[in-house]
Amino acid sequence: MKGFSIDKTVVVIAGPTASGKTDLAINLALKSNGEVISADSMQIYRHMDIGTAKPTKEEMMGIPHHMIDIIDPDESYSVALYKKDAEDCIKDVLSRGKLPIIAGGTGLYINSLIYNIKFSETVVNEEFRKKMNHIAQTEGPIVLHEMLRKVDPESAEKIHYNNVKRVIRALEVYEYTKKPISEHQKESRMEPPEYRYLVFIINMDRNRLYNRIDRRVDKMIENGLVDEVKRLLDMGYKPGSTAMQGLGYKEIISYLNNELPFDEAIRILKRDTRHYAKRQITWFKAIKDAVWIEGGYENIEKNTKKIQEYLETSN
Repeated sequence: MKGFSIDKTVVVIAGPTASGKTDLAINLALKSNGEVISADSMQIYRHMDIGTAKPTKEEMMGIPHHMIDIIDPDESYSVALYKKDAEDCIKDVLSRGKLPIIAGGTGLYINSLIYNIKFSETVVNEEFRKKMNHIAQTEGPIVLHEMLRKVDPESAEKIHYNNVKRVIRALEVYEYTKKPISEHQKESRMEPPEYRYLVFIINMDRNRLYNRIDRRVDKMIENGLVDEVKRLLDMGYKPGSTAMQGLGYKEIISYLNNELPFDEAIRILKRDTRHYAKRQITWFKAIKDAVWIEGGYENIEKNTKKIQEYLETSN
């Protein structure tokens, strides 16, 4: 790519679900000698393809994709592990003279990289986690969220009460350090990241985005999402596991367990995916120095050229 020197530059393509991140990342990789590194907390799981909207081999167009299919659905994973694994991928891609392209919508994963958030000092206590999970299951996630609000209101504002895993993590950090996780994160950001991240965030008219989400859910059903969930349950993966509680899986499980009619399960899935997209947009608005670009397939070539121009002029 003319005018672009491979140093320690990493492109980040972020945005809400169904906004076209993957298509843009692949097109950029094809035209800029790049490889894609996923920043999606659901695409890390093997056997979960349709509900996570993983690109197919054909859609990848020969571009290597990293951080996809790295663990089984019953294995635990954390943002700290993601940061380490993703940085290993970045180092590998750069060592081969290629451009690393981070693509995904998991804000916590992206922030861990661009802000160089450190996780090594924070404690892990399985007994405390079990106790908090029990509260969430018996008294409800809102009770747990209120516990967090009392000790760390800043984190409580950022973390949705349904995200029980992150609520527990924030409570755990406070319990054993007597310092809010938000404070730990601010302190850990003092050290600049090893790599230079150029962040591009896909913007899209809200109604258009929601229509794309609805169509994507319909396509998932057509492609066999129900059979995928049945197969995962037959393989022995528990409905209550973190992976199986992901969007697209818990709703179908409710249908298969006769807790919801099929049409209602799909309605809830579409609604909750739209809500998730809204939270993603709010998260990404907080990223400073990001470049916002207009989404849609018709803008792929224009956006690819725009990112290439940034790469050329920022060296």
